[in-house]
Amino acid sequence: MTTTETPADAYLSPLSGAQVDRLVTLALSTCRRLGFDLHYQAGALMTTPEAAGPILGLTNLARAIAQQDPDDWPQFVDLHFTDLLGRLDEGVPDPPGNPATELIQRLVPRASLPPNWVDDRPDVLPGLLSVPATLHDHTVTMYLDPTDLGLTWSAAEALGLANLRRRRDHLELLEEDGVQLARLTGDSFTASRALVLDTVLHETLNLPNLPPAVLAAVPSRDLLLIHVIEDLSVLPALGLLLHLTARAHAQAPGPLSPDIHLVTFTPTGHPTWHPATTQTTPTTLALSPHLTTLITALPPEPR
Repeated sequence: MTTTETPADAYLSPLSGAQVDRLVTLALSTCRRLGFDLHYQAGALMTTPEAAGPILGLTNLARAIAQQDPDDWPQFVDLHFTDLLGRLDEGVPDPPGNPATELIQRLVPRASLPPNWVDDRPDVLPGLLSVPATLHDHTVTMYLDPTDLGLTWSAAEALGLANLRRRRDHLELLEEDGVQLARLTGDSFTASRALVLDTVLHETLNLPNLPPAVLAAVPSRDLLLIHVIEDLSVLPALGLLLHLTARAHAQAPGPLSPDIHLVTFTPTGHPTWHPATTQTTPTTLALSPHLTTLITALPPEPR
């Protein structure tokens, strides 16, 4: 199995290096015209660490603008930031009146946030944080310091996870050459449902009992891919997952992780996330030790 080459700017794929330079130049010019003196760093426009100001991600814009005619880029970028900064001028949304019903836990890439904001928070998956958030009129507000809401981090997380469990997914079952995958979509919290994977397996996939293990991927914020492991069809399923995940992570808005995960469950239902693959060369993947051990005990045919 092979991976795709690392793009010129991993944060702003699928643009080429020259296209990234042009996008950043247009974005900085528009922001300066609107009164914001920013600089580009790690997929976003931001102020210096010493100054307070907005952090404007370019990742989703890069994916949208890749579909536009190059001659339309200046107008497209200008309209994007005029609208975005205009909404910021309207002020920060009010904090939730009832955190117990409004907080929703959300997967967020660590690299999308200033390091000093999250350096004390552990990854829940490699490169991904679990952050309490709210959703109002399609606007997501994250609370990296829940003490602003009068809550500890653990209390806010417990509320966010409870409300995440109550959300619903749109399920599409994919089958290709005998391989079955579950494709979950719905909204920008769909991938975050991986944080409550046991509920997803019970309520969305209608599994009466948790399986010993599944493959799972969260390539972008609105997509969760799952393969329930039963036999050696896990191997072609892994290949299909790698293809779908790489494409979504490179092209879809809100990229999260390009990795495929092996998730095992304890008898009480607690999940443990392992890598499903390991990098053997810069362009080659192999089965991880955890997955290699698992497949030795699998039957070759469906049970």
